[in-house]
Amino acid sequence: MSSAAITTVVKMMESLPVDVQERVAEHLREYIDDFQDEVRWNKSFQRTQQKLVAAAKLAKQEIAEGQATALDYDQL
Repeated sequence: MSSAAITTVVKMMESLPVDVQERVAEHLREYIDDFQDEVRWNKSFQRTQQKLVAAAKLAKQEIAEGQATALDYDQL
């Protein structure tokens, strides 16, 4: 089952020469792969967002209380 949008894209692609169809299909694969990565990232971020907020609050508190030390980038 495909949506009207997919049907339209397929019809558009069918009007192209085969070599161009293959190039368009490859671009679509890459775009969909990138989009799926972004969806996974967003889901991961949503699962950890509360922990990130808590860590930021703790860091601000430690800074305010003078318990934080500057990060030495040379030690990384």
